Amino acid sequence: MSTKNSDSGLVFENSYAQRLDGYYVLHNGDLAPKPRLIKFNSKLAKSLGFDLQNLDQSQIAAMLSGGTHPRGAMPLAQAYAGHQFGGFSAQLGDGRAILLGEVIDCSATRVDLHLKGSGRTPFSRGGDGKATLGPVLREYLLGEAMHALQVPTTRGLSVVLTGEKVMRDRLLTGAVLGRVASSHIRVGTFQFMAARGEIDKVKLLADYAIERHFNALKDQPNCYLEFLKRVIDAQAQLVARWMSIGFVHGVMNTDNMTISGETIDYGPCAFQDSYNSAALYSSIDHRGRYAYNNQASAAKWNLARLAETLLGLIAEDQDQALELASAAINDFDSLYQNYWLHQMRSKLGLFSKAEKDLALISDLLKIMQEYQIDFTQCFRALSQVLRQTRAQGAKDSQYFAEFKGAWDAPVYQQWQQRWLTRLAADSQSIEQKANLMEGVNPLYIPRNHKVEEALQAAENDNDFAPFERLLDLLTTPYTLREGADEYAAPAPAAFGKYQTFCGT
Repeated sequence: MSTKNSDSGLVFENSYAQRLDGYYVLHNGDLAPKPRLIKFNSKLAKSLGFDLQNLDQSQIAAMLSGGTHPRGAMPLAQAYAGHQFGGFSAQLGDGRAILLGEVIDCSATRVDLHLKGSGRTPFSRGGDGKATLGPVLREYLLGEAMHALQVPTTRGLSVVLTGEKVMRDRLLTGAVLGRVASSHIRVGTFQFMAARGEIDKVKLLADYAIERHFNALKDQPNCYLEFLKRVIDAQAQLVARWMSIGFVHGVMNTDNMTISGETIDYGPCAFQDSYNSAALYSSIDHRGRYAYNNQASAAKWNLARLAETLLGLIAEDQDQALELASAAINDFDSLYQNYWLHQMRSKLGLFSKAEKDLALISDLLKIMQEYQIDFTQCFRALSQVLRQTRAQGAKDSQYFAEFKGAWDAPVYQQWQQRWLTRLAADSQSIEQKANLMEGVNPLYIPRNHKVEEALQAAENDNDFAPFERLLDLLTTPYTLREGADEYAAPAPAAFGKYQTFCGT
């Protein structure tokens, strides 16, 4: 049943609350002392159905800060379990977040409206349930950047200052993130009831997830196996997209893997500058479990945990269920490689498939690693090579750093000739091939040093201009902007080794 909020204009439904008893606790966020809206995604809000003509900023800030919610919402904290760095916790849950409800947007699509940093919940496990301004801005920024980079992701709707200070290593400005997602159902959500042996509750969740995300499967003979296959496929696509832009998620726990195939939680994530197949930034990932080159295997491992929760639904005979689920999981490798190859072929201007493409791509990555070539700049520069402007483009352009002699090295020259020969096998014009490359190879990514610069200016000096400038560039990452050279360059040596932290 839909409820239209006469105040916000939003059409709310609360099917999660109405149909998934046991998977949540009804809970309101804390009442913010002085909520103030400092960032609002008006375009996204309009698509959700917000009545922006009749709402002022104070009203929006109040309803997206936690304690006061839009009419029709049914705030709740979701319950889930999860493997965190391989260790299983039977109960995690939303420790500092609430799901306001589901909004039926202007395209009749159901999406979650979620708040992060709104205070303690029954799942807080000793934490204060709060969030601070820097991490909230970070997630808003990264989500919008990933969206513009054509990567499935949760998105930031709002950033609201709460008017209170939050103690971390020092007193920091409290803030709440408004977040939109297809849903917040995770692998860990399935693990929550499966760990308790409540197969009927797992079935309840599976039926709900199928209806919500893969409705066409409802009438399939083995809809639960097909559901598993769809989630596997979605995650294979997602990780392939991460890899194609040099993104390292950093905390691929099962409670951070969505059934919808969207990127969720941007705490310890980072983007590579110089290519490193083993890039790792998280301060707590001491063994490199979620390093760049381990992301596909980590996703497969997580999906195996999902499969374990569904075995009793896939088949009554345990051996048969295990055989069917194992076959589905083992398909991940080929699915992932096909999606990755598709992404990488596009980055090299290739329209067709050839058997030697894998070797061509792999050899370029080896050259990039040996010569410490910037991942993002390299692929963008290659389109200039293709346009036959190498001297003034790929090597000497002010938009690209020097590649330490790599472009003149025999190993690169040999590779370039192989690439140009391979390109010639496709019938499309040079212009079409270069356009393909420039449509998937960004000029601007969330460079770690520029992100930190923007967040520190906002946190320490109340200066949001660097954040707004960076956000503006990241929303059109493929388009050259005058005066934005520094945003296309890697971090200076003085920036040092970058390290990220959880809890954001």
